[in-house]
Amino acid sequence: MIGLLLGVAALGGGFIGARDFVKRRLRFVDAAQKPSAPVVAGVAATAIGTVAAALPVLSIPIAVAFGLGVGTGWASGQRAPSDT
Repeated sequence: MIGLLLGVAALGGGFIGARDFVKRRLRFVDAAQKPSAPVVAGVAATAIGTVAAALPVLSIPIAVAFGLGVGTGWASGQRAPSDT
């Protein structure tokens, strides 16, 4: 049960963090707006998460959930209108 909650938290945190970062900080960066950018960001986040999976609390599925959240959040941030 704790693993499921950690996975949901990793997915949601990755999504919200990436969406806000792309929407606010990277809105004028052309490379961040390419269609392949969410895939690259998701794979990179998964790779970083698998390194953190060496900790006893985290596991590979949590790292994959984090990468999936970052990739979908990045794609959502690309399409979202800026608040400013």
